[in-house]
Amino acid sequence: MTADTARAGTEPLTDRADVPELRVEGVSLRFAGVTALDDVSFTVRPGTVHALIGPNGAGKSSCFNVICGVYRPTAGRVRLGDSVLTGMPPHRMARLGIGRSFQNIALSQHSTVLDNVLLGRHSLTRGGFLSGGLRLPWVARQERVHTRRAADICEFLGIADRLHTPVSALPYGVAKLVDVARALAVEPRVLLLDEPAAGLNAVETAVMASTIRALRDALGISVLLVEHDMGLVMGIADRVSVLDFGRLIADGEPAAVQRDPEVVRAYLGAADEEEPR
Repeated sequence: MTADTARAGTEPLTDRADVPELRVEGVSLRFAGVTALDDVSFTVRPGTVHALIGPNGAGKSSCFNVICGVYRPTAGRVRLGDSVLTGMPPHRMARLGIGRSFQNIALSQHSTVLDNVLLGRHSLTRGGFLSGGLRLPWVARQERVHTRRAADICEFLGIADRLHTPVSALPYGVAKLVDVARALAVEPRVLLLDEPAAGLNAVETAVMASTIRALRDALGISVLLVEHDMGLVMGIADRVSVLDFGRLIADGEPAAVQRDPEVVRAYLGAADEEEPR
């Protein structure tokens, strides 16, 4: 089952009206004199799929890491609605509704799919070591709620039949969906996907594209993705921002961005003058 067929019976993870804008405002990032980002600004609108693309070395990963809080920008800031994310620790970002997946799958290989997805529920869990050890009734009830919710997310993504399978035994494409499931377990309002199609074959890429479309259409959350697969990006993105050498060179609808001369030049190169015959 794919996300398209599973979504019909799944309770929405959030209310589209509650999804704020994610704004990158004048962000610059420098490392020992090297400028990785130069005054980058763009907005991820509520309930949309927004792609961040660019040639190798364009600054996509640096920008993504600034948004996620891995890097602190030299200048500028990142906002989610009225909240400033810059300088905020990851656990607080999760509580605000920021979920993320990873380019290189960061799952516990010997744990089951269910246990990996439940790790994403940590920021929503009340209680501590003592209450958990005492197995108080409310703790057991909370555990059942989180387990049921994790199973619902896996059902939505079409991987419910793998709940008790160790991640190490999964095909790579399924493992990538588990990584997305764990990010969804945060109950995000904004989902950050770091190269979700990396390493996937054509069939797996099509499933991932279908999944991302379902997230937009059925759940109402915003999705920001960094991706190299232009077929996937142009097929699912509502808006595209393009970086080149750390600068934002285009920001708009996919069809317009594809025709932008600066974007064509950045990807294909262009001679400054005609070669002599």
